Amino acid sequence: MAFEAARSALRAAGGTASPDLLLTATTSPPYLDKTNATLVHAALRLDDACGAWDAGASVRSAVGALRLALQRPDATLVASGDVRIGLPGGGDESAGGDAGAALLVSGDADAPVIAEYLGGSTVAAEFIDRWRTPGATSSKTWEERFGELQYVDAGVRAWKSLDLAGLGVDRVDHLVIAGLHERACRALAKKLGSVATVVAPVVDDLASTVGNPGAAQPALLLTAALEAARPGEAIALLVLADGADVLLFRTTDLVAQRRAARTITQQVATGGDVAYGRYLAWRGLLQPEPPRRPEPARVSAPAAHRNEDWKLGLVSDEAGALADARGRVATFTVDRLVYSLSPPVVFAVVDFPESGARLPLELTDVDESEVAIGMEVEMVFRRLGTTDGIHNYFWKARPVRGGD
Repeated sequence: MAFEAARSALRAAGGTASPDLLLTATTSPPYLDKTNATLVHAALRLDDACGAWDAGASVRSAVGALRLALQRPDATLVASGDVRIGLPGGGDESAGGDAGAALLVSGDADAPVIAEYLGGSTVAAEFIDRWRTPGATSSKTWEERFGELQYVDAGVRAWKSLDLAGLGVDRVDHLVIAGLHERACRALAKKLGSVATVVAPVVDDLASTVGNPGAAQPALLLTAALEAARPGEAIALLVLADGADVLLFRTTDLVAQRRAARTITQQVATGGDVAYGRYLAWRGLLQPEPPRRPEPARVSAPAAHRNEDWKLGLVSDEAGALADARGRVATFTVDRLVYSLSPPVVFAVVDFPESGARLPLELTDVDESEVAIGMEVEMVFRRLGTTDGIHNYFWKARPVRGGD
C-alpha cells in the first residue's frame, strides 16, 4: 500500500521533483532488522543514490518523517502504510482500516508545489495510552478518559504555540485531526472551536469508509483535504500520537492540477467485500485448514538478487519497464487446486500492446465471474506468499475500472 501511494504521488508530480531520499513509516513492518524502505525503493525503480530509510514502528513516526522531510534542502518521498489488527469483537477491529499514503516534499523554495509549508509546532508527552509489545498482533489500551485528558491538553498547547498571524494566516480553512484515540480527536475539535475562532470545521476522518489506518492516517487525511481545497487556502494538520504535532500549509494555484489520477473517493468506491472468516484468516486470527498442496518453496536470496530489476521493478531487457504499462487479457484459467489462502486463483496471459510483451500473471482484486478476454489490466505490486519468514513480492494484474 505504501508503494502504491508513492507511485501515485510520483505520477501526479509529473517528474517535477526527483527524490534523493525515501522515508517509510508503518506500525506493521514486514521485517525487523531488515530495512523495509529498500523494497519500496526497488519497486519504484529509484536511483541507487537515493537513500531508503525506515522512520520507525510507531504511529508518530509518520508525522516525524514528514517533519524531517519539510526541513531538508532536497526532495524527499515520505510513504506510510499500515495494517490495523484488532481482536474479534473489539473496538480496534471495527474502527481499524488498512491504507497507504505518500507525500512528495520538495526542498527547493522555488519548486512548483501544490502546498507551501508555513510552519509547525510540537509537544512531546510520555504517558501510557496505547501499546503493543513486539510479536503481538493487536494493541492494548488504557481507560479512554485518561488518554483523552492528556491528548486534549497536548493538542491545545501545540495549537496555541502556533502563531498563525506570524505565519501570514488569518484563518484556517481546513482542519485535519488525526490520531488513534478517536474520543480525544473529537474532544480536541470541540475545544479548539471554543479557544480559536479562526478554525474551520474538521475534515472528515474517513472513519465510515476507510477506518483508522494508524501511521497512514495523517498523510491520508491531508491528501483528502488537498483534494477538496482551492488555491490560497490554509490547511492545518494536527496529529495526536504520544503528544501532538501541528503542521500548517497553504495551497497554491497548482492544487487542482496535480491531483492523483484516482481520488480517495474513487478508490473507496472500487473496493469490494471480504467474508469475515477470510478476513480473520488473512489477519492470522483464525487458523483454517491449509490447502492440501505442498507449500511454496522459500525464495532464493541469490536468485532474487540476480533478477532484482525483473522481480521487483518488472523490467526486462526485451520489453523494458512494464510496471507502469497497461495490458489486456489474452486468455485465462481458474485454478482451484493451487496453494493459496484466497482460492480460487485466476491466472491470465496478458498482452502489452505497446511493447509487444506477453506475460503469465495472477489476477487480483477480481471475481472469477467478471474476468473476460480483452479485459484491460494494470500492474500492482503484491505479496505472493510467505515461507520461512521470507515474503515473496512480485507483480499481479488488476482490472482497470471506472475512474482509473
